[in-house]
Amino acid sequence: MEVYTEICIDSTATTIWNILTDLNNYSNWNPFLTQVAGEAKQGNIIHIHVEPPGLKSMNFSPTIIKKEENRELRWKGKFIIPGIFDGEHIFILEESSERSVRFIHKEIYTGLLVSLMQKQLNNNTKQGFELMNQALKEKAESQRAIALNQSSINERF
Repeated sequence: MEVYTEICIDSTATTIWNILTDLNNYSNWNPFLTQVAGEAKQGNIIHIHVEPPGLKSMNFSPTIIKKEENRELRWKGKFIIPGIFDGEHIFILEESSERSVRFIHKEIYTGLLVSLMQKQLNNNTKQGFELMNQALKEKAESQRAIALNQSSINERF
Protein backbone atom coordinates (compact mmCIF):
# COMPACT_ATOMS: atom_id res chain seq x y z
CA MET A 1 0.00 0.00 0.00
CA GLU A 2 1.20 3.51 -0.79
CA VAL A 3 0.31 6.94 0.57
CA TYR A 4 1.26 9.57 -2.03
CA THR A 5 1.25 13.37 -1.93
CA GLU A 6 2.97 16.13 -3.86
CA ILE A 7 3.20 19.91 -3.84
CA CYS A 8 4.84 22.56 -6.04
CA ILE A 9 7.28 24.76 -4.13
CA ASP A 10 8.59 28.05 -5.51
CA SER A 11 12.14 27.60 -4.32
CA THR A 12 15.32 25.81 -5.28
CA ALA A 13 16.03 22.13 -4.75
CA THR A 14 19.05 23.14 -2.66
CA THR A 15 16.97 25.21 -0.25
CA ILE A 16 14.37 22.46 0.14
CA TRP A 17 17.07 19.81 0.51
CA ASN A 18 18.79 21.78 3.27
CA ILE A 19 15.51 22.00 5.19
CA LEU A 20 14.73 18.29 4.72
CA THR A 21 18.17 17.07 5.75
CA ASP A 22 18.39 19.31 8.83
CA LEU A 23 16.58 16.62 10.80
CA ASN A 24 17.26 18.09 14.23
CA ASN A 25 15.39 21.27 13.23
CA TYR A 26 12.09 19.55 12.28
CA SER A 27 10.53 20.50 15.62
CA ASN A 28 10.71 24.17 14.56
CA TRP A 29 8.55 23.82 11.47
CA ASN A 30 7.11 20.34 10.94
CA PRO A 31 3.57 19.65 12.26
CA PHE A 32 3.72 15.95 11.35
CA LEU A 33 7.24 14.71 12.08
CA THR A 34 7.46 16.86 15.17
CA GLN A 35 10.79 15.60 16.49
CA VAL A 36 13.57 13.99 14.53
CA ALA A 37 17.04 13.29 15.85
CA GLY A 38 20.06 12.04 14.01
CA GLU A 39 22.07 12.74 10.91
CA ALA A 40 20.68 12.26 7.41
CA LYS A 41 23.47 9.94 6.29
CA GLN A 42 22.95 6.66 4.46
CA GLY A 43 23.06 3.76 6.92
CA ASN A 44 22.30 5.90 9.97
CA ILE A 45 19.44 5.15 12.34
CA ILE A 46 17.36 8.22 13.13
CA HIS A 47 14.68 8.72 15.78
CA ILE A 48 11.28 10.13 14.80
CA HIS A 49 8.26 11.26 16.79
CA VAL A 50 5.27 11.42 14.45
CA GLU A 51 1.91 13.04 15.22
CA PRO A 52 -0.68 12.02 12.61
CA PRO A 53 -3.83 14.17 12.82
CA GLY A 54 -6.54 12.41 14.82
CA LEU A 55 -4.31 9.52 15.88
CA LYS A 56 -2.05 8.71 18.79
CA SER A 57 1.55 9.90 18.37
CA MET A 58 4.21 7.26 17.71
CA ASN A 59 7.97 6.86 17.82
CA PHE A 60 10.04 5.11 15.16
CA SER A 61 13.74 4.49 14.63
CA PRO A 62 14.15 3.94 10.89
CA THR A 63 17.38 3.61 8.92
CA ILE A 64 18.37 6.03 6.14
CA ILE A 65 18.54 3.80 3.06
CA LYS A 66 19.11 6.41 0.34
CA LYS A 67 20.45 9.94 0.22
CA GLU A 68 20.93 11.49 -3.21
CA GLU A 69 21.92 15.17 -2.84
CA ASN A 70 19.15 17.62 -3.80
CA ARG A 71 17.12 14.75 -5.23
CA GLU A 72 15.97 11.98 -2.89
CA LEU A 73 15.92 10.94 0.77
CA ARG A 74 14.53 7.60 1.99
CA TRP A 75 14.31 5.82 5.29
CA LYS A 76 12.85 2.47 6.21
CA GLY A 77 11.38 1.47 9.52
CA LYS A 78 9.50 -1.39 11.11
CA PHE A 79 7.04 -1.91 13.92
CA ILE A 80 8.57 -4.29 16.48
CA ILE A 81 9.85 -6.88 13.99
CA PRO A 82 10.11 -6.87 10.18
CA GLY A 83 7.02 -8.08 8.35
CA ILE A 84 4.42 -6.82 10.84
CA PHE A 85 4.18 -3.19 9.69
CA ASP A 86 7.07 -1.79 7.66
CA GLY A 87 7.28 1.59 6.00
CA GLU A 88 9.62 3.11 3.45
CA HIS A 89 9.32 6.90 3.69
CA ILE A 90 10.36 8.78 0.54
CA PHE A 91 11.03 12.43 -0.29
CA ILE A 92 11.74 13.23 -3.96
CA LEU A 93 12.65 16.65 -5.36
CA GLU A 94 11.99 17.21 -9.08
CA GLU A 95 13.05 20.58 -10.43
CA SER A 96 10.37 22.04 -12.70
CA SER A 97 12.45 25.14 -13.41
CA GLU A 98 15.33 26.94 -11.72
CA ARG A 99 12.83 28.43 -9.25
CA SER A 100 10.27 25.67 -8.83
CA VAL A 101 10.38 22.15 -7.43
CA ARG A 102 7.82 19.39 -7.33
CA PHE A 103 8.10 17.82 -3.90
CA ILE A 104 6.88 14.22 -3.78
CA HIS A 105 6.23 12.83 -0.32
CA LYS A 106 5.14 9.22 -0.07
CA GLU A 107 5.42 6.06 1.94
CA ILE A 108 5.18 2.44 0.88
CA TYR A 109 3.77 0.14 3.55
CA THR A 110 4.13 -3.64 3.73
CA GLY A 111 3.38 -6.24 6.37
CA LEU A 112 0.61 -8.14 8.11
CA LEU A 113 -1.06 -5.11 9.75
CA VAL A 114 -1.22 -2.87 6.68
CA SER A 115 -4.70 -4.01 5.60
CA LEU A 116 -6.04 -3.33 9.10
CA MET A 117 -4.60 0.19 9.07
CA GLN A 118 -5.43 1.12 5.48
CA LYS A 119 -8.23 3.56 6.37
CA GLN A 120 -6.07 5.43 8.91
CA LEU A 121 -3.16 5.56 6.49
CA ASN A 122 -5.31 6.89 3.63
CA ASN A 123 -6.93 9.51 5.85
CA ASN A 124 -4.91 10.54 8.91
CA THR A 125 -1.42 9.78 7.67
CA LYS A 126 -2.08 11.35 4.28
CA GLN A 127 -3.43 14.45 6.02
CA GLY A 128 -0.20 14.57 8.06
CA PHE A 129 1.87 14.38 4.86
CA GLU A 130 -0.14 17.25 3.39
CA LEU A 131 0.34 19.38 6.53
CA MET A 132 4.07 18.73 6.39
CA ASN A 133 4.19 19.53 2.66
CA GLN A 134 2.47 22.87 3.24
CA ALA A 135 4.79 23.74 6.14
CA LEU A 136 7.83 22.84 4.00
CA LYS A 137 6.49 25.00 1.17
CA GLU A 138 5.99 27.97 3.50
CA LYS A 139 9.45 27.58 5.06
CA ALA A 140 11.28 27.15 1.73
CA GLU A 141 9.42 29.99 0.01
CA SER A 142 9.98 32.36 2.95
CA GLN A 143 13.72 31.53 2.93
CA ARG A 144 13.81 32.23 -0.80
CA ALA A 145 12.00 35.56 -0.31
CA ILE A 146 14.47 36.56 2.41
CA ALA A 147 17.41 35.66 0.16
CA LEU A 148 15.94 37.62 -2.77
CA ASN A 149 15.30 40.66 -0.56
CA GLN A 150 18.84 40.50 0.82
CA SER A 151 20.23 40.25 -2.70
CA SER A 152 18.15 43.25 -3.80
CA ILE A 153 19.37 45.30 -0.82
CA ASN A 154 23.00 44.38 -1.53
CA GLU A 155 22.63 45.44 -5.19
CA ARG A 156 21.43 48.91 -4.15
CA PHE A 157 24.48 49.56 -2.00
